[in-house]
Amino acid sequence: MTVTGDRLSLDDLCIDTIRTLSMDAVQKANSGHPGTPMALAPVAYTLFTRTMRHNPREEHWPDRDRFVLSAGHASMLLYSTLYLSGYDISLDDLKAFRQLHSKTPGHPEFREVPGVEVTTGPLGQGISHAVGFALAERMLATRFNRPGHEVVNHFTYVIASDGDIEEGISSEASSLAGHLGLGKLIVFYDRNHISIEGDTAIALSEDTPLRYAAYDWDVQDIGEDVSIARLEEALATAQGVTDKPSLIVMRTHIAFGAPNKQDTAGAHGSPLGEEEIRAAKRFYRFPSEEPFFVPEEALEHFRTTIERGAAQQREWDERFARYRADFPELAAEFERITNNRRPENWDARVPRFDADAKGMATRKSSEAVLQWAALEVPELIGGSADLAPSTLTLIDEADSVDTRRFDGRNLHFGIREHAMGAVVNGLTLHNFRAYGATFLTFSDYMKGAIRLAALMRLPSIFVFTHDSIGLGEDGPTHQPIEHLAHLRATPNVSVIRPGDANETALAWRHAINATDHPIAMILSRQNVPTLDPASVPDDAVERGAYVLRDVDDPQVILIGTGSEVQVAVAAAELLQSDGIRARVVSMPCWDHFQNQDQAYIDAVLPPHVRARVSVEAASTFGWSRWVGDLGEAVGMRGFGASAPAAALYEHFGITGEAVAEAARRSLSRAQSN
Repeated sequence: MTVTGDRLSLDDLCIDTIRTLSMDAVQKANSGHPGTPMALAPVAYTLFTRTMRHNPREEHWPDRDRFVLSAGHASMLLYSTLYLSGYDISLDDLKAFRQLHSKTPGHPEFREVPGVEVTTGPLGQGISHAVGFALAERMLATRFNRPGHEVVNHFTYVIASDGDIEEGISSEASSLAGHLGLGKLIVFYDRNHISIEGDTAIALSEDTPLRYAAYDWDVQDIGEDVSIARLEEALATAQGVTDKPSLIVMRTHIAFGAPNKQDTAGAHGSPLGEEEIRAAKRFYRFPSEEPFFVPEEALEHFRTTIERGAAQQREWDERFARYRADFPELAAEFERITNNRRPENWDARVPRFDADAKGMATRKSSEAVLQWAALEVPELIGGSADLAPSTLTLIDEADSVDTRRFDGRNLHFGIREHAMGAVVNGLTLHNFRAYGATFLTFSDYMKGAIRLAALMRLPSIFVFTHDSIGLGEDGPTHQPIEHLAHLRATPNVSVIRPGDANETALAWRHAINATDHPIAMILSRQNVPTLDPASVPDDAVERGAYVLRDVDDPQVILIGTGSEVQVAVAAAELLQSDGIRARVVSMPCWDHFQNQDQAYIDAVLPPHVRARVSVEAASTFGWSRWVGDLGEAVGMRGFGASAPAAALYEHFGITGEAVAEAARRSLSRAQSN
């Protein structure tokens, strides 16, 4: 802190205003994390007023620098800085911290808070999403920059805490970032030695800088010197390292300036108390102890960020105008992608597959559809967690993205499912149509990132193959049981389990056109018959369910998904031979079907037909919604086993015969009620 007589320097006054607003907001809410914003205020001030290229009045311009507060619990650090810098956040919004419908929720939320680039809070997710940001920047720069025309050149800055560093997802993502040499990624590691339970020494004794050096990051340790001059020096050094991501390690003091709370766990997740706040303000020599006091000169100085940001954007606009003049087609493509628009009429001819009793696995038909989609949508990119030969998710006519080239489209995440989910989200936030693929059972590893995609209403694509006991001999460790129910229970996720190649094509079309929800595409390892394309309506996936096989005046309804649609069809044929009229419904997406108008739902599942059976080679949890109190759900009620798929289906009673028998029982109950 610089003090001249009784006056602070203007920089210090601005930094302390971040601190005091953060303390006051947490105190008023009686909830939150005041200590970390107090410690990190110099970093936020330096980034937002001196280093970053950003425009508070036009927050989405394409070549802005990105800031990610991976330590999302320190949200008031970001909210205070955004307000002071001139983003669309008011002082009243700060006063409404953590209150219903406010712009200042407990942790930063994308779409909900102006200036927030990604939802953070679950530790490790922010830094991992930021790896996706940095990868997207490099890929866009390679695609669009030309000699003398640099229209993509921005940095991603991150503040990460001890908790972020401890979470395993950050290790995976940081390893990948080092491998790829993402030089535009700069991470401040706030090593304050404090976690909820006390000093981090109770659980953390590694040499983190050495670990990051082993990841092939450039590492600087600036110790306790978080002065503006030292921060700017470290940033300049990091910006100059173009072939490695950078980690700037700082030893900060949580609740800096609070006489009784500094360097204590008590300052991490609880308000300081009014007396402690007054004492801290006196320590800062702040001009007022009044809550939410903002010195006029501090606000005026902060708001110079607005004009500087506008000038930075104007300079980029002028460069882009020259780029458009020289490369009109590239410029149009850049604008299309950055505005998140698909090519016009890209899906005019969705692939259709002829009826085939032998058929193919939906992972195989997905591979064929992916090639078509990749030709039509250049921003479609993705990869697998070292399982591409099994998930069949390589784009055939495209190169791999690696340390030497970033103009490819096939990503190799390695065996890093946790990181893959976050990186896919980061790429999607940069308006790529990005997908990540693995076996359905390993969606467990990705659940945090999937949930954040759902919270952000982000159209990330998650491809999960080997979707049931039908994967066979690998056994129960690899056979998903509860995973469909888990994914379906997550709000705003479209879980699509196509029943054949034609439904798979429609699933890909829906996934690429989606704008406000993630897609979990669930695909089989084993072959399934290809349905007559005339029987699969064009809106089968958007509607979520449809009548595949009908009869006059049905007595019972059989509902199947994925590879079990064929089981429902086989059961209907058995019932027909007994004179029982059975309708077969294919339900590729529960989520979409439940959002249809009641008239359509009733048309597919007439309320008066109460004899119903569902069949799915997974947990039966949730199926009661569709089969009702008189119906039955045929499926798994325990884990699988190691054996060929056909033997498993027979052993666990997921067969046409078993479904037909369940239908008879349901019909008997319906007739007696």
